[in-house]
Amino acid sequence: MASTTPATGSPGRVSPSDPAYRAFLLLRVVFTAAPILFGLDKFTGLLTDWPRYLAPWIDGIIPGTAGQAMYAVGVIEIVAGIMVALLPRFGGWIVAAWLAGIIVNLLTGPGFYDVALRDLGLMAGAVALALLASRYAPAGRGGSSY
Repeated sequence: MASTTPATGSPGRVSPSDPAYRAFLLLRVVFTAAPILFGLDKFTGLLTDWPRYLAPWIDGIIPGTAGQAMYAVGVIEIVAGIMVALLPRFGGWIVAAWLAGIIVNLLTGPGFYDVALRDLGLMAGAVALALLASRYAPAGRGGSSY
């Protein structure tokens, strides 16, 4: 079945049954909520002891403690989640770049290779969100075509 959205990505009516549109909505919700929740947890530490994930070489070049660095990380993650909510076309790329940085940190740190691999999958999802957003939330339009 053909999509009701033009292939050029120009604005048009989107069918809620369009699988690509539903994938866009799912990714948008997840990449809004997850960064905000993880960012908030940097301040509460309910999920884990975040400073232990910081590679020693990064801890050595940033000012302050690893815990203080995690507060800054939390703020960045919250802002990234808000960006996805408001401007998913750009927010998706911001989250993807942020995850790339996290992957470098994890691969050069204390052996969290499994988490780095998971974050690679998340980064692919963030790129997919950004690509789908170019069709369903063109620049200047935070919302969908629906």
